[in-house]
Amino acid sequence: MIDQDWMAEVRALVGKQYGRVYAWDKVNAPMIRHWSEIMGVMEKRTADGRMIAPPGMLQVWCMEGPVTNNYPPGSTTENPYEVVKLMDAQGFSSTVAVNSELTFDRDVVEGEDLYYTTRLDNVGEQKTTALGTGYFVTLIMDYYSIGAKSGDDEHVGQLLFRVFKFRPANAQTPAAAEAKSEEKPKAKRPMPGISDDNRFFWEGVKQGKLLIQHCKSCGELNHPPGPVCPHCHSFEWDTVQASGLGEVYSFVVMHYPEVPPFDHPNPIGLIELEEGTRLIAQLVGIKPEDVKIGQKVKVEFNTFNDGELTLPQFRPVA
Repeated sequence: MIDQDWMAEVRALVGKQYGRVYAWDKVNAPMIRHWSEIMGVMEKRTADGRMIAPPGMLQVWCMEGPVTNNYPPGSTTENPYEVVKLMDAQGFSSTVAVNSELTFDRDVVEGEDLYYTTRLDNVGEQKTTALGTGYFVTLIMDYYSIGAKSGDDEHVGQLLFRVFKFRPANAQTPAAAEAKSEEKPKAKRPMPGISDDNRFFWEGVKQGKLLIQHCKSCGELNHPPGPVCPHCHSFEWDTVQASGLGEVYSFVVMHYPEVPPFDHPNPIGLIELEEGTRLIAQLVGIKPEDVKIGQKVKVEFNTFNDGELTLPQFRPVA
């Protein structure tokens, strides 16, 4: 397909409206509460007691979840990203997000049913940037609340989403890319962010000690450490050395993305120390499928990055 033909096909799609994508669930209190806790947002309610969803949640309600394109029954089967597929076929295979702009007509509240529609708003002229040569593609998602009483659906917000589809500058052949990858130095583990609040912890780890912040006013142990005791708000604290014994309170196994130099699958545990506080650490010496809640573990201190980094990790004990 010559350039004029495929680009004419792309331009013909501008303005196309794609069908509805419904939310799996009504706007509901558990999701609002979890979002608010994570984002540090105060909960708000209407006069009749229904929870008000934070505006930033608007996009979340209609997401498909961890399974790609797993939308509720009744949702459109059209692909609103068909223009992106056309560009992929012409070698504009790289994508970088440029804008994500949410606007709101009103708050949505507990009990509402939502859906959105998509419109291909614009495909810009060809541009050359430091990343490469390509096109800016703009999509508009309009969000609606289904009118349960009046029958009229109400527009509640809009998402503008813009990406740059491009051919990478100085693209390499697979053989050249493989040769270059062989020249790369071995990946290192990221170094921790060290501040005046947690410096004692990392200095203790280097010495093979698991130090936990201890409030001198109320006696509570706090981890991760901070400048103020979250229980009594005292600024007075010292440290105690933990025994390093504990159990798996909870855990996750990270499969993707595969990030060097970490092992994959990568089991990460929330460890409850026998002193009563908890910390997050990698689990070693055990297959991910064998990790169990309540499993007894013990700390060990391992070095990485050619000795620059020491980390506390936990290994199961009999």
